[in-house]
Amino acid sequence: MAVSSRPQRKARDAYHHGNLREALIAQAVQTIRKHGVEGLTLRGAGADLRVSRTALYRHFPDKHALLAAVATEGFRSFRAALLAAWESAGRGREGFAAMGMAYVRFAVINPSHYRVMFGGFLDSAGTESELSVAGAEAFQVLLDAIAEQQAQGLIRAEDPLPLAQYIWAAVHGIAMLVIDGRLQGAQTGEELARFAMARIRTGIDPGA
Repeated sequence: MAVSSRPQRKARDAYHHGNLREALIAQAVQTIRKHGVEGLTLRGAGADLRVSRTALYRHFPDKHALLAAVATEGFRSFRAALLAAWESAGRGREGFAAMGMAYVRFAVINPSHYRVMFGGFLDSAGTESELSVAGAEAFQVLLDAIAEQQAQGLIRAEDPLPLAQYIWAAVHGIAMLVIDGRLQGAQTGEELARFAMARIRTGIDPGA
């Protein structure tokens, strides 16, 4: 087998066409999964990819900016997962239950994103920032699902915001128990989410 005599390109050459930002986000996610958010540094992510500091800081001035990018990416994927569950299950009651299970499933599959999204590692951002917009759009999926069911008489007519916050708090708690390894017993996270959504349903149905 012939071996090329041409010198191998440095790894940084792979990022000359605009994909360094995505590579840094992916590296951050890997680091967080292995070492937690506290174990992530901007320079460490750059060193793992063998890119220059100049190239690194061109995309992210500090760790906070990198974490914001991770969270933004997470919220966009999260929104897509919730919408897909809602639609594929036929919307309505079944779609709503499917959203609860999709919520937990997302956290289990994407624990690094989820911890950054909801772990309090990011300061409040302006309402027009990419992160704030992505987070609001993900939450809007839940609000819209509640409003649609209220219009169909499937959920009692109350302010949808506290209803959404209550449901979010319940399912978020399950997700955190699962990814922290705190859930004991035979139930999986999705099974517990299904149980929780059924109990929530009894409290939000008309006449409950």
